[in-house]
Amino acid sequence: MGKKRKRRDDEAEGDDQAERDGERATSGRMNKKAYEKEIKALSVELVKLQEWVKHTGQRIVVIFEGRDAAGKGGAIKSISQSMSARVCRVVALAAPSEREKTQWYFQRYAPHLPSAGEIVLFDRSWYNRAGVERVMGFCTDEEYREFLRSCPEFERMLVRSGIKLVKYWFSVSDEEQEKRFQARLDDPTKHWKLSPMDLESRSRWVEYSRAKDEMFSHTDIKQAPWYVVEADDKRAARLNLIAHLLSLVPYQDIAREKIELPRRQKEGSYVRPPMTDQTFVPRKY
Repeated sequence: MGKKRKRRDDEAEGDDQAERDGERATSGRMNKKAYEKEIKALSVELVKLQEWVKHTGQRIVVIFEGRDAAGKGGAIKSISQSMSARVCRVVALAAPSEREKTQWYFQRYAPHLPSAGEIVLFDRSWYNRAGVERVMGFCTDEEYREFLRSCPEFERMLVRSGIKLVKYWFSVSDEEQEKRFQARLDDPTKHWKLSPMDLESRSRWVEYSRAKDEMFSHTDIKQAPWYVVEADDKRAARLNLIAHLLSLVPYQDIAREKIELPRRQKEGSYVRPPMTDQTFVPRKY
C-alpha cells in the first residue's frame, strides 16, 4: 500500500508540474488562474503563521528592498491582505524630517520594530542609506561608511534579542523595468508611482547596481542573509517569496476552538428610527 500511495503522490506531483509547465509554455509567465490557485493555498498557511506568531509571542521583521518597479508593493500586499492588521503591520516611512536627520540613523526605525506576537513588513527600510541616499548624495561619505560598519552590528543585535529578521532583494531586468515604467505612464491610476526618485533611478542604473553590490558585500551576514527574488514574473515572484518565508519559520497549526455563532438578539421592543431621518449615499450604480 505504501509503494502504491507513493506512486500516486509522485504521479500527482508530476501532473501538477506538467500543468505548471504547460501554463508557462506560451508566455513564459504564470497565468492568473494558476496564480490564484497557489496564492489561495499559501494564504491559508500565512494565517496559520499568524496564529502561531500570536500564540507564541514571536517577533518577525521582513525587509523588502530592490529596484524600482520590481514588484515589492504587490508582494507585500499579497502577504498582508491575508493577515490581521493587528498582527501584521506594513511600515513605509517617508523622507526623514529635519529633526530626524539629526538623530542616530537607526532611531526612527526602532519604534516600528515588532512587539511580541507581531510581524512587521518594511517597504524599504534602513537600507535607504546604502541605496538612494548614497546614489543621490543625500548622505556624506562618512555617514555612508558608518552605515556599512554599524548595520551588520545593528542587525545582529536584533537577532540576538529574539527577532526573526528576513531580508529580500527584488531583482528585475532593465528591459522588464522599462516595460513597467511605460505601463505606469499609460495608466493614470499609477502615475503616483513615478516619483522624482523613480525617474532619476532610470538614468543611474549602473550607480544603483554598484551601490547594491557594495551593500551586499557588507550586510549579507550569516545571522541575516540577503535573499534575492527574481521578479520579472510578478506572480511567480510573490509565490516564491511567500513559500520561502514560510519555510524559514518553524510555525505550527495552532488548534482553535470550534466557532459557533450565537443566536442574534431578538428585536423585542426595539423600534428602528424612520428611514427619512438618515442620510444615505446616493445610488449611482
